Amino acid sequence: MKITKETFIKLFRNNLVTVMFVIICAFGIPLSGYSANYLIGEIIVRISRNSFLILSLLIPIMAGMGLNFGMTLGAMAGEIALIFVTDWSVVGIPAMVLACILSVPFSIILGTICGRILNKAKGREMVTSYIIGFFMNGVYQLFVLYAMGPIIPIKNKALVLPRGYGIRNTVNLIGIRRSLDDLIKVRISGVSVPVATFLVIAVACVFIVWFRKTKLGQDMRAVGQDLEVSSAAGIKVENTRVVSIVLSTVLAGFGMVLYLQNMGTLNTYNSHTQIGMFSIAAILVGGASVNKASIPNVFLGVILFHLMFIVSPMAGKNLIGQAQLGEYFRVFVSYGVITLSLVLYEMRKKREANDSAQLLETEQEGYNND
Repeated sequence: MKITKETFIKLFRNNLVTVMFVIICAFGIPLSGYSANYLIGEIIVRISRNSFLILSLLIPIMAGMGLNFGMTLGAMAGEIALIFVTDWSVVGIPAMVLACILSVPFSIILGTICGRILNKAKGREMVTSYIIGFFMNGVYQLFVLYAMGPIIPIKNKALVLPRGYGIRNTVNLIGIRRSLDDLIKVRISGVSVPVATFLVIAVACVFIVWFRKTKLGQDMRAVGQDLEVSSAAGIKVENTRVVSIVLSTVLAGFGMVLYLQNMGTLNTYNSHTQIGMFSIAAILVGGASVNKASIPNVFLGVILFHLMFIVSPMAGKNLIGQAQLGEYFRVFVSYGVITLSLVLYEMRKKREANDSAQLLETEQEGYNND
């Protein structure tokens, strides 16, 4: 197939963020001095740790809800479940399964609240979900800091602050640390591959592909394309939108359990705060947009975004002698990617609207001439 200049320019313009990250990684990898084996091993760890969380963003995008910053609500649900599981001294895979089960009711409640609020803010879902995340973070901290102990009994004294109530800043998840990652582990050329974790991620991908073909999935796609037409076709638009957020929140809860079993430590008050930001930045780096995203976008985004995270500190140190520059750079890039993607999306939307208007005007002129 012959690629014209116009097609190439359009392709480049639509994937500008991805191209930028390919260039950044191409410059950063040689400067970092890391070996190929080390980078591959680190990327495999990041894919297994973060992919499930990012997959939870796909369903709201399909339903026209945009980038769901409210996925942090699901992360909070997963953290609360892990605190309970740790207190009950459940370990291994049973602990992970129990944590996922316990996170579901919390995720459903939080997701329903979030979805109903977003229905009142149509067209402003992203910024609204972002603010909801901040608000619910305060509620979460109030719950964990004051309710756990005096209202909700916590038997494990290692979890409780010295004052006798409230959960400590750091919870040791040694009981589930790498339980899934080490369940089926294969070494290929010195690189450890957590097969069981990748199987779970593969199941999530299959679920999303299957879900898109269901009646509810088709309804969500229709709602994402046009609210008025969907409503006229008999689809319960508001309920469908709420369900998409609930599903996203539930999947984010599962993803947080997967994430923290890899980390082995729960930072009680901060673990979830940047999860939404980094997950959204990663999927945008993979070539997704506010209204369109796919499974390949998820994995390409994880690879490019986290490759930049891995190489930037050492590249900064080798370039100017300051590793801290890399730390500042990657935080700056995380916010910058989201900003740039939103700007490009708005520009593309205006350009498409102008093209449609010009086409309509041309057709009208042709009709008048006839």
